[in-house]
Amino acid sequence: MNHEPIRPVDLAARHLQAQEEVEAHVLEVLRSGHYIGGTKVAKAESLVAEWLGTEDAVGVASGTDALILSLQAVGVQAGDEVILPALTFFATAGAVCALGAVPVVVDVLDDGTMNPNAAKAAQTSQTRAVIPVHLFGNIAQRPNVDVPVIDDAAQAIGSTPSPATGQLTAVSTYPTKTWGAAGDGGFVAGSVELVQRVRSLGNHGITGPHQHGRVQGWVGRNSRLDALQAAVLLGHAAYLTGRIARRKQLAARYDAHLPAHISPLPRQIGSAVHQYVVRVGNRDEALRSMQSVNIHASVYYPCTLVNQPALSQYPHRPTPVAEALCQSLLALPIHAGLTDSDVDRVCAALAGRS
Repeated sequence: MNHEPIRPVDLAARHLQAQEEVEAHVLEVLRSGHYIGGTKVAKAESLVAEWLGTEDAVGVASGTDALILSLQAVGVQAGDEVILPALTFFATAGAVCALGAVPVVVDVLDDGTMNPNAAKAAQTSQTRAVIPVHLFGNIAQRPNVDVPVIDDAAQAIGSTPSPATGQLTAVSTYPTKTWGAAGDGGFVAGSVELVQRVRSLGNHGITGPHQHGRVQGWVGRNSRLDALQAAVLLGHAAYLTGRIARRKQLAARYDAHLPAHISPLPRQIGSAVHQYVVRVGNRDEALRSMQSVNIHASVYYPCTLVNQPALSQYPHRPTPVAEALCQSLLALPIHAGLTDSDVDRVCAALAGRS
């Protein structure tokens, strides 16, 4: 039997696909001696603004910093409330806590994205921002609130319509993202005015030669996308459309061959399929079955933000939909390097035929 590993992502294989372009961009930076800022960073920023349909974008040190700086740029202060969905990676809440603000966790819809009605109901006089998370490539509905909306688009580059629904959009280029660097990185996209605030905050609050001011009351710090990471991203940029198209093909094959007792999480037509997620009645058994034949799946996410120990001090609203999803969601391998036979093998393992 074929027990070659099927991995959720294969970064080495992805690099080989774009090796010539990536290494040429990286070598150009190394030989230039210009490692911070410069033309590579500017070009990557322009690409992000173009892809998201925003006026401007700025590179920052990570997706988490993209969220933190965005919150600062729209004026969130310590003690303010920020609404976010129960189903997301911890960084969404961690960014809020890093500012001394209060995360207000609300429930999600059956596709895992924030329930806009729950977000609206949670708004109080202390609410200063809302962070919808565009989960697994699905675009979250924009809540009808009268405070700034900051999109967490860490999993949505390449999805359509654009995930830039609010005042600012935070992007992660962590290596495992569909458009990933060779280390941490991120972007913030939005209007020229707001992006300039982020740019200043991430560059020590510089307002002029040897002058450092405050932005929205915040002192700036160092959070910049370096030129080497921008070079890697530029090398991969030309392959992004093809990779997303292949992910969609693989997702369609999963849809057609999954066992009857396993259903895919609702997926929008324009999803970039950052993860292919299914609902499984006995997830632990399914995981063991796949592991026994060297197929590596992942749990996104084993618990909601409500159940994270670091957030236990904050009041939370009921999140029954998110709680139920956390008990059944399983992310199957999906990346452009998978073959059709790999998908068939995963489906066979789920059906108990391996």
